[in-house]
Amino acid sequence: MYLQHFGLSELPFTLTPNTQFFLGLPSHHEALQVLLTALDSGEGFIKVTGEVGTGKTLLCRKLLAELPDKYIAAYLPDPYLKPDELRLAVAQELGIEGLESELSQQQVTQLIQQKVMALTAEGQSVLIILDEAQALTEDSIEAVRLFTNLETESRKLVQIVLFGQPELDTRLAKPELRQVKQRISFSYQLRCLYQEEVQAYIQHRMAIAGYTGAPAFDQKSCDYIYRVSKGVPRIINILAHKCLMLCFGENQHLVAKQHVQKAALDTESVADNLPKDYAWAMVAAASLIGVAIAVGTWKVMA
Repeated sequence: MYLQHFGLSELPFTLTPNTQFFLGLPSHHEALQVLLTALDSGEGFIKVTGEVGTGKTLLCRKLLAELPDKYIAAYLPDPYLKPDELRLAVAQELGIEGLESELSQQQVTQLIQQKVMALTAEGQSVLIILDEAQALTEDSIEAVRLFTNLETESRKLVQIVLFGQPELDTRLAKPELRQVKQRISFSYQLRCLYQEEVQAYIQHRMAIAGYTGAPAFDQKSCDYIYRVSKGVPRIINILAHKCLMLCFGENQHLVAKQHVQKAALDTESVADNLPKDYAWAMVAAASLIGVAIAVGTWKVMA
């Protein structure tokens, strides 16, 4: 509802992992370079971990977009797969035909092996990418490991990239998964944004969405967003979106600290990070957000 008010062509702070909004801040840029370098060197297992909301899925999508043409990628975003379901999903991603018939798991595995060998003979490389890998069962993790057994004397024929929350490291520390952990040759841990990176992050997303005016978020408002979000990109997006709604409702174009405070009080995931003397305003803040939405809707309708 605030697009026209700020001269935007699209919403700048949606939670959808849109690679168009990818910003090469040090953490994400380094992670992408580590991934591309590791893949180019032919490593079998690569792992990227990060807290909830730090941009793992966005980085995953960016990797898929940046992969050289020689890679055939099987992207599995659903971690709740049993071993047989996982093998079938990999086969489907690799474009293997004839999976509609009743096939045993051994037959599906053989089809995958044959497909991998055929792609390798054509000069292509097979890559399996698993998102939210911390939710994989131990049996499914073991099924993934077995894919890396496909190799020649000089290289792995299947490379694996695991994206997951820090709990993935806890899972891999179990004795029964030591074979997987030992095979991880490259790993990277995504961090949250530093305070000095928040304003650049916000301005970048605003610019990609079509904003061309003076900064809508000044340094003070960005510093406060950092304070309550702890630098988590997903929470920054939520707060910035609500701040723009508030500005629109008040017919303003500059986000001030009080807008961030109101947005934070309306956001359960960050309300605990606010000073205790703001707690009394929780209900009032929620009401103000509601008023801003109502006013904005009235403006649009008018």
